[in-house]
Amino acid sequence: MSGSISLHSVSKTYDRAVRAVDRVSLDIAPGEFLVLLGPSGCGKSTVLRMIAGLEDITAGDLYLDGEYANHLPPGQRGMAMVFQNFALYPNMTSRDNIGFPLRFEAPGEDSGPRVEATARMLGIEDLLDRYPGQLSGGERQRVAMGRAVSRRPSVFLMDEPLSNLDAELRSRLRSEIARLTRELGVTTVYVTHDQSEAMSLGDRVAVMRGGVLQQLGPPRDAYGLPENIFVAAFVGTPRINLLQAVVHAPLEGAMSIALGAQRLRLPEPLAPDHQLLRIQQGRPVVVGLRPEAVRIATPSEARPGEVAISGLVEHLEYQGHEALVHLNTGSQPAVVPDLEPSRSQPAVRRRRGTPAPGMLSRLRERAARQVAGPVVVIDEPDPAPPPGGIAYDSERPPPGTGDLVVRTGPDTRLRSGTQVPLLVDLAHLYVFDHYGRRICPAPADLPGLDVPPL
Repeated sequence: MSGSISLHSVSKTYDRAVRAVDRVSLDIAPGEFLVLLGPSGCGKSTVLRMIAGLEDITAGDLYLDGEYANHLPPGQRGMAMVFQNFALYPNMTSRDNIGFPLRFEAPGEDSGPRVEATARMLGIEDLLDRYPGQLSGGERQRVAMGRAVSRRPSVFLMDEPLSNLDAELRSRLRSEIARLTRELGVTTVYVTHDQSEAMSLGDRVAVMRGGVLQQLGPPRDAYGLPENIFVAAFVGTPRINLLQAVVHAPLEGAMSIALGAQRLRLPEPLAPDHQLLRIQQGRPVVVGLRPEAVRIATPSEARPGEVAISGLVEHLEYQGHEALVHLNTGSQPAVVPDLEPSRSQPAVRRRRGTPAPGMLSRLRERAARQVAGPVVVIDEPDPAPPPGGIAYDSERPPPGTGDLVVRTGPDTRLRSGTQVPLLVDLAHLYVFDHYGRRICPAPADLPGLDVPPL
C-alpha cells in the first residue's frame, strides 16, 4: 500500500444518538504527516480508531489507496498504532515486544535482524533484554514505537503517544518522531491536544471541536488565518486576546471599533479588509489580538497601521526569554465554549403571543453553531464610548485578572497599577461575528459581487 487515506463525510454515532464524529472529510496524501488537534472529547481519537478499523463507521466512506475499506479488518489495513499507555507485554523483554507482531506476519522467519535494525534506528540497542518494568516512561515509549516500526507499515497511527511523559522528554521524543517519520516516508496520522506537538510535527493540522472539523491546513494558517474564533483561541500560547466590541461606521467621519471604554480608530483610506466591516455597523463583534500584535509604546512612536490605546498593568509574568504583561484596558473579554467554563446564562422565555422563529432562521443558526459554535460573552457589550477619542476610563474598577496580554522583552520592568501607552498593529487585527466566524481578515471564499452573464 502507498498509504493514501480518504474520509468522505464520515460519522460515528453511539448509543442514545450520541454523535462523536459528524461528517468529517479528509484526504491524506502518501507520506504526509497529519495531526488531529483538539480538546478532550472532540472526536479526534474516534477518527483515528475508525481509520484503524477499531471502530465501525456509522455513516460515510473510508478509502485506503483508493479502495473502499469500511469493512476491511484491522489486520489487513497495513497500519501500525502507537498508544498513549505504551501497551507493552510486561512478561516480555523489549526484544520480544518489538518482534511480537512479526511472529504473525512472517511465521517461521527469523525476526532478529529486523528487531536489531529497528533498535539501532531508535537508539535502544542496550534496552533489548530488559523488561517494561525496568524501563523509564520514555524508554517504554521508544520500545512501543519500535514495535510499530518493525512491521514496516504503510501508515502510522499515533494516539497521544507523548501525553504521559514529562515536558523535557516530550520535546526530545517529538524530535525523534519527526526524524523517524521523515526517514521512513510513512503516512502518519497523529492525535494530540498539545498544540506545540501539532505545530512542530504536522505537514497539515486538522482542528476538531465537538466532532466537527473546524479547519484543515498548514500549521501556519491555523495560527495566522484561523477560520473561526475557536481555532483562534485554541491555537497559540499565550492564548489570543478576545474582546467584546461594537463596529461604528458613520456615513461621515472615521470608522472605529469600540472596545468598552476605548476605541480603535481605523486609519483612512480603509484597508480592503476593514472596508468589509461596514456591514457590521452597530453590531456586537469579537476582536482578536495576538499578544505580539500589541506593544508598549507612546503614540509618537507609532508605525504605519498602528493605533494608540492605553491600559493599567495588572501584573507581569516573567518567562525567562520574554515577559507577559497582563493589562486592564476597560474592555470585556469573550469566552469560547470548550476552552474554559463560562458563567451560566439564564434561559430566555418567549412571551406569549410572540411568534416562534421561522424554520429557516433555526436552520441557519444551527448550521452556524455547527461550523464554529456560539460565542459566550461574560457581559453585554458596553455602549459606544463618548466622542473625544482614546481616553482611558480610570473610574472603571479593574476585573483583577486583566483583559489584554502583551508579549514584551525579558528586561521589561513595570509596577502593578501603572498606566502604560499601547500601540495596536491593525495588520494583525482579527474580527469575528456573533457566530464566531472570522470576518476580518476577509475569508478566502468570500463570494464575489459580480453577476454572472445569463
